[in-house]
Amino acid sequence: MSTISSKQKIEASLKKRYARERRFRLYGVVSISISSLFLMVLLFTIISKGLPAFQQTWINLDVTLSPALLGVDANADPEALFSAKYAKVIKASLKEMFPGVKGRKQKRALKNLVSNSAAWDLRDKVLENPKLIGTTQSFWFLAKDDIDVFMKGGIDRNLPESDRRIKDYQLEWIDKLIAEGRLEKRFNTTLFTAGDSREPEQAGMLGAIMGSFFTMLVTLLLSFPIGVAAAAYLEEFAPQNNRWVDFIEININNLAAVPSIVFGLLGLAVFINFFGVPRSTPLVGGLVLTLMTLPTIIIASRAAIKSVPPSIKEAAIGLGASRVQTLFHHTLPLAMPGILTGTIIGMAQALGETAPLLMIGMVAFVADVPGSIVDPATVMPVQVYLWSDSPERAFTERTSAAIMILLGFLVIMNSAAIWLRKKFERRW
Repeated sequence: MSTISSKQKIEASLKKRYARERRFRLYGVVSISISSLFLMVLLFTIISKGLPAFQQTWINLDVTLSPALLGVDANADPEALFSAKYAKVIKASLKEMFPGVKGRKQKRALKNLVSNSAAWDLRDKVLENPKLIGTTQSFWFLAKDDIDVFMKGGIDRNLPESDRRIKDYQLEWIDKLIAEGRLEKRFNTTLFTAGDSREPEQAGMLGAIMGSFFTMLVTLLLSFPIGVAAAAYLEEFAPQNNRWVDFIEININNLAAVPSIVFGLLGLAVFINFFGVPRSTPLVGGLVLTLMTLPTIIIASRAAIKSVPPSIKEAAIGLGASRVQTLFHHTLPLAMPGILTGTIIGMAQALGETAPLLMIGMVAFVADVPGSIVDPATVMPVQVYLWSDSPERAFTERTSAAIMILLGFLVIMNSAAIWLRKKFERRW
């Protein structure tokens, strides 16, 4: 009886243990499913709101380049052509197309069918070919942001007139333009070829992309050699059980967990106020992000160097190589896949940072595309922040589009890290 009772207890205990294991696996599956669901909802929301930004509405106008309205003729010098009254010509073309417009409000709305950039585009065409003056030409211009949002379905025409930005008389103009084939949506090249602008239809990401490129370039050129050198020294040459070495290692590990805004405060106090580095430039941004990424690169590099088998180092030293030769000829080449993986992950983290860059002034509105590391610039995460804070409705879709572009860069960088690890990884 005692044997049977003991056997039953063991079986009951095993059933309980197996049941706990099944519950634990179920909890894991549920947790992963919930996390995946939230991620899918987030990505769907970003993509659904951001996709319309990759299209832009254009409007076709028949423009009569009257010398009387322009104030110049075809024989004028380039400076006079540059200063001609192109906005007046476009306004006259709109009035000719819609002759029944009356009242100040309707005239202002008629003018706002096309973007303010239309006058500049027309100026460039005339400067390129002054013989256009005195003729009537058909040109395509960017439509104003409200027209663009309406064409993409962002404004419901069935709402009461008081509840929508597009009024009934504007709807009549839009319907006429559509019927005549003068409104069409094209791929939004402006998003990738222009800098920032206060006007949503003219705003682009090129300035932020170039700012991020120069900032990441400075960060990589500084953090990679310094991080690898520090890791190599701590792992291969630093004395063991040394108080100062232990202090440095503890602080490196602690710095990896320091809030990023602290590095921004450090950069503001040291690089800008003390050393006088130009504010709002990729140079100071790269310096700040270098401080932030160094702990990540050092920790990853130390782990990669430590993973190299001691037998390889011992064999090199046994054949007469010095410790420095062993490091550069054997240890670092074998550890480089892990070092590069850690570096790319650290750079991807730096690419998505906003807080430290806000502290050094890279939140400023910069319309020009930076050409060097000392030109005023902003970066992609800060551009997302600036657009999300803008009141114009058209900036909502551009904010999501900017997030999509940023996520694309992050996916590429993380994919490169995975590819490097898979390609060069060696199992000892």
